[in-house]
Amino acid sequence: MLQDLRDSNSSKFQVSEFILLGFPGIHSWQHWISLPLALLYLLALSANILILIIINKEATLHQPMYHFLGILAVVDMGMPTNIMPKILAILWFNAKSISLPECFLQMYAIHTFMLMESGIFVCMAIDRYVAICRPLHYPSIINKSFVVKATVFMILRNSLSSIPVPVLAAQRHYCSKNQIKHCLCSTLGVTSLSCDDKRINSVYQLLLAWTLMGSDLGLIIISYVLILHSVLKLHSAEAASKALSTCTSHLILILFFYTILIVLSVTHGATKTVPLIPVLLNVLENVIPPALNPMVYALKNKDLRHGLYKFLKLNY
Repeated sequence: MLQDLRDSNSSKFQVSEFILLGFPGIHSWQHWISLPLALLYLLALSANILILIIINKEATLHQPMYHFLGILAVVDMGMPTNIMPKILAILWFNAKSISLPECFLQMYAIHTFMLMESGIFVCMAIDRYVAICRPLHYPSIINKSFVVKATVFMILRNSLSSIPVPVLAAQRHYCSKNQIKHCLCSTLGVTSLSCDDKRINSVYQLLLAWTLMGSDLGLIIISYVLILHSVLKLHSAEAASKALSTCTSHLILILFFYTILIVLSVTHGATKTVPLIPVLLNVLENVIPPALNPMVYALKNKDLRHGLYKFLKLNY
């Protein structure tokens, strides 16, 4: 698809490649950032692989809630893998050039993985809502068929809705500037080099954020308001505590994920004064949640923690 785009618009491109400059304002010592980033990337990969192994090996974890967690683990491996090899190549080997199709493909993957993360959080919120508010109907509603249908729907929704992002970027006219003040192909970073009108890119970006991620966040909030309402009606404090404990890890991940997104949106206004902040947040947004998600679940979820201890041959 992207190759066809490149061919059909080849007359419009005045540059053959983009140059990713890395972290603005700290070029002289930005290579030192590579160590914590590489460690976070390795942690994200190893922790999520471990989660997948435990869910696969432990029969008690073959439940819809853990199937969604396994899908989240796959997304959490893809998200940093999409950007980290190139970032480390920039920091270690000064390999700053990136071809146009490769840049547009990375841009597409960033949006798809981010939307998938948000979509899986919605599925997990629905799972918890049915488990707590409609426990008698849980086995008939949240089953393997539901998991498969929800996952396929999210993949189609997110992969198709992200296509216009690189398509619109590829249709812009890039005159002579090709240096992106970033270490990844962010939509704003790339389209800022365009010489023609890029309002349609900005409009679609906002549309994507408000319609998909905004609706996802709305569904999650509604689910947890209904869960809280249902829990508060329980007469037993112990039963209420037990019900809420199954949601704690999920809530922590959701709050962390959406807080970073909101902070990133707000700090885009600081691009001219402190350009490093939005760039650094943009990178950390793709690395820290994937590294922390499995750790939060392993610490807060008793069944998963038990499976981890068994896998590591520790006493439980």
